[in-house]
Amino acid sequence: MSELALKQQIQNLKKHNARLVRLARDARSKLSAALDGTGLCLWQLDVPSGKLIIYNRRWGSMLGYQPKELNARFEVWKEHLHPDDRERVLDAFYGHLHGKTPYYEALHRMQHKNGTVTWVLDRGRVSEWDDSGQPLKVTGTHIDMTKEKQYEEQLALLANHDPLTGLANRHALIQHFEALKMAGALCVAFIDLDDFKNVNDTFGHRSGDELLMQLSQRLRETCPPGTIVGRLGGDEFVLLLPFMLSDIQVSDAARDCLQVALTPFELNNGTANVGASIGIEQVLPQDDFVNALVRADQAMYQIKHAGKNGAALGATPLTDFFNGA
Repeated sequence: MSELALKQQIQNLKKHNARLVRLARDARSKLSAALDGTGLCLWQLDVPSGKLIIYNRRWGSMLGYQPKELNARFEVWKEHLHPDDRERVLDAFYGHLHGKTPYYEALHRMQHKNGTVTWVLDRGRVSEWDDSGQPLKVTGTHIDMTKEKQYEEQLALLANHDPLTGLANRHALIQHFEALKMAGALCVAFIDLDDFKNVNDTFGHRSGDELLMQLSQRLRETCPPGTIVGRLGGDEFVLLLPFMLSDIQVSDAARDCLQVALTPFELNNGTANVGASIGIEQVLPQDDFVNALVRADQAMYQIKHAGKNGAALGATPLTDFFNGA
C-alpha cells in the first residue's frame, strides 16, 4: 500500500471515528433528555475510582444542584444520604458488591440542597468485573419517589385523622385503644357538647366548624401527657386516658376539659358559648373499644339527664366543678 493510500485510509478512519463520537454524544444527550422527562436517573459507578462515569442531569437536579455544582463521585452521594438511612443503604450496597445479594435496592431519603428531603428508590447491580472477579462497574437507576411518599403520607393521615380537626378518628382510636389496653390501665372518656346546635343555628355551620377546631386545640393542650384525643364526628369527642379511674389525673382531666369547653369561643362573626357533658369509664379486661365507649356514653347521659355541663366517673357524678374544688 502506497504512503498516499495509507494516509487516505487513516484520514477516513479519523472521520469515521469522529462520526461515531458524535453519534454516541447525540445518543447520550437524547437518552438523558428522555430520562429527565421521566424522573429516572441513570448512573454507572466506576468502583476503583469512585467516580460516576455515567449519570444524567436529573441526578443532581433531584437534589437541587446545577450540573457544575455537584461533583459526580460516590463519596458525594454518600454525603447526601439521610443520616437515619445511611447505614442501612450502605449495608445494602456493599452487601451486593460483596456478592451477598443478586442486586442492590433501597428506598431511602437524600438531603436536598435547600435542607428538605428527597425520597429515592435506588436500584443497581454489578455490570462488569476484572480478571480476578472483583467488581469494576455498578450500573443502576435512581427514581424520585418524593411525590409518591407525600401522597402515601397524606393517605395515612386521612386514614387515621379527622379531616376537620386533625384529631384521631374512629379507626385510629381503635388502634390506640388496643395498644394502650395491652400496656396497662386505661379509661375512656366520652365528651358530648351541650347547646352546640345553637351555634350552628346562630352563627352558621362554618363558624360551628371553627369552634370545633378551637376546642380540639384546647383539648390537646389540656389533657395530660399520653392521652389520645379523638373525634367521632359532629360534636362528639373521645379521650383515651392511660390511667386508673381513681387516678387524680382522670378527675383533673375531666375538670379541665369541661372548663375549656365552657370558656367562650371567639369566632369570626361573634362570641359563642357551649358546654359539655362528659362520661368516663374504666376499661375492663373483657372490653373492646365499642363496649367501653358504650359504657362511657351511658355515664355521659347521666350528666345530660341531670342538667348538662358536668362529668361522671363511672356512676359517680363530679359535683364540684362550679365551686372551685
